Amino acid sequence: MQEEIRNLTQLLFQLEQGTRAQDRVSLAQVLEALGQRSFAPLLLVAGLILFSPLSGIPGVPTLMGLLILLTSVQMLMLRRHLWLPQWLLRKSIAGPRFHRALQWLQRPAAFIDRWLRPRLPALVHRVGTYLTALLCTAIAAALPVMELLPFSATIAGLALTAFGLALVAQDGLVALLALAVMGSLAGVAMLAWV
Repeated sequence: MQEEIRNLTQLLFQLEQGTRAQDRVSLAQVLEALGQRSFAPLLLVAGLILFSPLSGIPGVPTLMGLLILLTSVQMLMLRRHLWLPQWLLRKSIAGPRFHRALQWLQRPAAFIDRWLRPRLPALVHRVGTYLTALLCTAIAAALPVMELLPFSATIAGLALTAFGLALVAQDGLVALLALAVMGSLAGVAMLAWV
């Protein structure tokens, strides 16, 4: 039985253990490492990928947008288990590149984990979770366009990471920070179109 993920360090550890010594790491392997009820951890992983250097690979923001959209819509539908199409589950990345990204995230994860704790529960339960899913759906729908705006996918990744982390750690303060990041993302988008 898999341990419930409550912080970034646990998430990175489970991903490392579940994908060790793989030439290619598929989304199916990531899901297997996280567990079938992995809505919040999957949002967190997608956000981390967008926030990491992997977001510079053409097509990655759009692919992550699709993954987030499928995940957040199923959260809105109150599904108990995550379903993804087989063609998406087969998508993969080179194992060494994936593990370098995990290593790159270790130090920031340890720093962030020191500040996490359950607080402001109304923002991460029921209505708060539903609102988070709606906002993640909006970000996901905008990600293909963000590939055209430099660094906007990275800012979106930060917002998604914060939303996922808020749900994983049950930390409503992080959800508020995610809203602030989303506001800055909207500001960047408006400036780019003006």
